[in-house]
Amino acid sequence: MEDSLKLKNHILRKVKDFYSAVHKPAEFIPYKSAVNYAGRVYDEKEISNLVDSALEFWLTAGRYAFEFEKKLAAFLGVRFCLAVNSGSSANLLAITALMSFLLKGRRIKPKDEVITSACGFPTTLNPILQNNLVPVFVDVEPGTYVPDIRAVEKAVTRKTKAIFLAHTLGNPNDLGGLKKLAKKRDLWLIEDNCDSLGSLYKGRRTGSFGDISTCSFYPAHHITTGEGGAVLTDDPLLKKIILSLRDWGRDCWCQPGTDNTCKRRFEQKFGDLPFGYDHKYVYSHIGYNLKVTDMQAAIGVAQLAKLPQFIKARQRNFQYLLQRLRRYERYFILPEATRYSKPSWFGFPLLVKESAPFDRRQIVTYLEDNKIATRMLFGGNLTKQPAYKHARFRISVSLRNTDRIMEGLFWIGVYPGITEEKMKYVADIFDRFIKERRRQ
Repeated sequence: MEDSLKLKNHILRKVKDFYSAVHKPAEFIPYKSAVNYAGRVYDEKEISNLVDSALEFWLTAGRYAFEFEKKLAAFLGVRFCLAVNSGSSANLLAITALMSFLLKGRRIKPKDEVITSACGFPTTLNPILQNNLVPVFVDVEPGTYVPDIRAVEKAVTRKTKAIFLAHTLGNPNDLGGLKKLAKKRDLWLIEDNCDSLGSLYKGRRTGSFGDISTCSFYPAHHITTGEGGAVLTDDPLLKKIILSLRDWGRDCWCQPGTDNTCKRRFEQKFGDLPFGYDHKYVYSHIGYNLKVTDMQAAIGVAQLAKLPQFIKARQRNFQYLLQRLRRYERYFILPEATRYSKPSWFGFPLLVKESAPFDRRQIVTYLEDNKIATRMLFGGNLTKQPAYKHARFRISVSLRNTDRIMEGLFWIGVYPGITEEKMKYVADIFDRFIKERRRQ
C-alpha cells in the first residue's frame, strides 16, 4: 500500500512536469494567433485530478462526483445537485421530472404549454418537444436579449404549466418578476443557467431561484468537465424524481457501489412485482443513464476552485470592451445588464444597427480574417430552423426582435483565456474596421 502511494505521488509530480512542457499557453502574436470566443482555462491541477481518478479506475460516478455536487450546490446556495453527462441532459431531466406521477395534481401532461424564448440554443427547446409539450415562444429585448416580464405574462393561458428560460449570454432574466408570476399562476419555473454560472440577481446566484435549474460544463462554458452538466433543486421530491430519471428510472437511491441504504431491500411491495423483489431492480420512472463519470467530475472539482477568478476575468474583459466600443454606439446596440443584476458574462453581444454603413457579414468577415472568433446568438429564431419545420408550437404576439437579432447580431469572447494583450488587440481591430468604413 505504501509503495503504491509513493508510485502514485511520483506519477502526479510527473503530470505537473508534463503540463509545463506541453500545455502552457502559447505566446500571443497579433494577426497570427487566434483570439477564440471561448475555451478551456486550466493548469496542472485539472490534469492531476483526472489522472488521480484514472488511477483509481472507478470510472462511473464516485468520490469526485459527490465532492463536485456538494461544492457546486454550496456555491449556488441550493440544497441538491445531481451531476449529469451534459447540459442538454440536464435540461431533458428538468422538463421530464415535471411530468412525474409523483407530483400528482401539479404534474405536467402532454400538450400542456411551456413558455420559452425562440432566441437561443436548441437544447432549451428540445426537451419541451421531446416530452410532447407545446412551446410558447416569447420575444426578447435588444440589448439584454431576455424577455420583458410583460411579454411572458401575456403568453400565459390556462394551458400554461411552466416557464423555461435561459439567462442569455450570462444576463439574468427578471427573476423577481418571474417568481411572482409563477407563484400567482401556479407555474413551474426552470432556469437554464448553462451560460450564466456565477451571475447575480439582487445579490443572489442565478440557478437558485427556479424550482429546478440546469448547468453545462462543455469546454466553452464558465467551467468545464469536457462534457458534463448538472441539475439543481431545493425540493426533496424533485430531487428524488430527477435522481430516478438520471439513474435508469430506478426506485432505489443507493449510491454506486452501495447496497440496502433503506434497510428494506427485500421487504417491500411494488406494483405487480412479487413481494420482496430486489429494490435495486425496481423501476418507478421511464428513465435514462445520464450520470457523470468520476473522471469528468475530478476535472470539475479543480475548475470550481478557479470559478471566482474566472467570473472576475469575464467581468473585467466585458467592461474593457464596453469602454472601448462605447464610442461606436451609432453603429451598434451595445449590451446592457438587466435591472438588479451583475452578470457573469458568457460573451459580448453586438447588434449592428440598420443605419450602420456596414452589415454583420462585413464586420464578422473582417474580424475572422484578423483571427478574432465570432459567433451568432446560437440558433437565431429557432422557429426558422429546419429541425422545427413540422414542430407544434405557438408564438405569443410576434418575434420581431428575435428576427432582427437573427439578422444583425454577433458576439465575441470575454472568457478568462483572453488576456489584456488580446483584449487590446480586439478593440484595435474594431477601431481599424470603423476607420476604414468611414473612408469609404
